[in-house]
Amino acid sequence: MPIVRPFLASRKFVSTIGAGTGTGETFAIDATSFTDDTGAAATAFPLPSYYILYINGMVQTADVSTISTTAITIPDGETLDGATPVIVEIVVN
Repeated sequence: MPIVRPFLASRKFVSTIGAGTGTGETFAIDATSFTDDTGAAATAFPLPSYYILYINGMVQTADVSTISTTAITIPDGETLDGATPVIVEIVVN
């Protein structure tokens, strides 16, 4: 049986904490508040194999967020400065 190599690619999305809404456990940033790799407005996040969240350029641990195709939830994210950059790198296959 031949070995089939998996296809993996990543997509990057950029926004700021100020684009988020809610407080505490419900703080989230909608996918539509992000721009994609090409600088175009995002309409949704792709379904991830996994994702990496960067807040102010620092990689965050897995317990800091959850993601869906419509938003990324960052509990207590509203406590950060609104100008803080948020980058989500989504790996798809």
